[in-house]
Amino acid sequence: MRERNYTRLGEIVWTEKLANGLQIFVVTKPEFAKTYAFFAVKYGGMDMRFEEDGQWRDTPAGVAHFLEHKMFDTEDGNALQVLAANGAQPNAFTGSDMTAYYFDSTENFEENLRTLLSFVSVPWFTRESVDKEQGIIGQEIRMGEDDPSLRCYYDMLEALYDHLPVRTSVAGTVESIADITADTLYACHRTFYQPANMCLCVVGDVDPNLVRRAAEEILPRQSGRADIPRDYGEPEEPRAVTPRRERRMEVSMPLFMVGWKCDAPLEGPESLRQELIHDLAYELLMGESSPLYTRLYEQGLVNKNFGGGWDRVHGGACFYAGGESRDPDAVRDAIAEEAQRIGREGLDEAFFQRTQRALYGSRLRRLNSFDSVCIELATAYFYGSDYYTFAECYDAITKEDAEQCIRTCFTPERTALAVVLPLEDSDSGEE
Repeated sequence: MRERNYTRLGEIVWTEKLANGLQIFVVTKPEFAKTYAFFAVKYGGMDMRFEEDGQWRDTPAGVAHFLEHKMFDTEDGNALQVLAANGAQPNAFTGSDMTAYYFDSTENFEENLRTLLSFVSVPWFTRESVDKEQGIIGQEIRMGEDDPSLRCYYDMLEALYDHLPVRTSVAGTVESIADITADTLYACHRTFYQPANMCLCVVGDVDPNLVRRAAEEILPRQSGRADIPRDYGEPEEPRAVTPRRERRMEVSMPLFMVGWKCDAPLEGPESLRQELIHDLAYELLMGESSPLYTRLYEQGLVNKNFGGGWDRVHGGACFYAGGESRDPDAVRDAIAEEAQRIGREGLDEAFFQRTQRALYGSRLRRLNSFDSVCIELATAYFYGSDYYTFAECYDAITKEDAEQCIRTCFTPERTALAVVLPLEDSDSGEE
């Protein structure tokens, strides 16, 4: 494996792309007791239409999430139980454009790694087990539908986007998962769970060659495709679909989520710099150290639950912010006014420098979080960049970059507000 010494960060990362196309990252942490392994696939909830064997295939909403649940089943039992019995703490998640399986352990690392690689690469489904899982996930979906914060978030996405499938719940709907069969799961695993469409990240006091050998011995020798064609529809217009959505649920105080539709994110080396600029722009405009946040808090328009950031998927991106407020419309308007002021007058240089240093320091501290390191490495890889170059990227970001980002993204036509109001005796449901 090839050693990369990031002297500025004090980090050593071993990398190699195997003959089958799998990208491996091993971040060595001498004398740490815990080791963390993260096996990710570039496939998520929004990948519902894709090309398979030269033909376009449409799949129901929720397949990626359903597949994640079922991948722990093996012909001999359940991989979760095997890993837990061997001293590991395993889990998995499905996002809009990535699925990941991971564990941390302080013992039996190699055995646990081989278990992880084995069950993720060898699917095993039956009609009976799929039918049973439909009931389990259906209950999970119903719980999500009763969650005001989750409903508010997806209302915001539906107000921002016309058709980009990020607006569809990763879990799907009770109706959509009813159409998922074992054949559906096998087809999606065959298409996406290929070494060239995946990466393996390990952090800890571990021999990089041990990781490489395990991957070479267990995973398929064939590469598969790294550029699987996916269809998300025509590019979205810059304008938000609708400026405001409102519903009523059982909440004691109004919840809100306001979003600003951004252009589709970059892919390649510049994608990391773009991410850092947008994160910086958010903090400068309405982060906890910003003048705007102080004003909103002092006026009682937001509380400590207020927060947000910048998010991206392949094909789209947005800023978002939300929480509880007695007047969500006033919060939205105040953010718009501050963005317009910055667009006219620019940012204070000293405030820009402090905020940039603070964000850089935050990323440095996160290098000690093994799960954060793995998620960042995998995400950056799938977007075509090297996460450990973030120090050099920060050096190249100017105040003008942040001002231009704020000026461009936080415009009225790109804005959508979703609000969840308390129930009224005479009125309930979505308005």
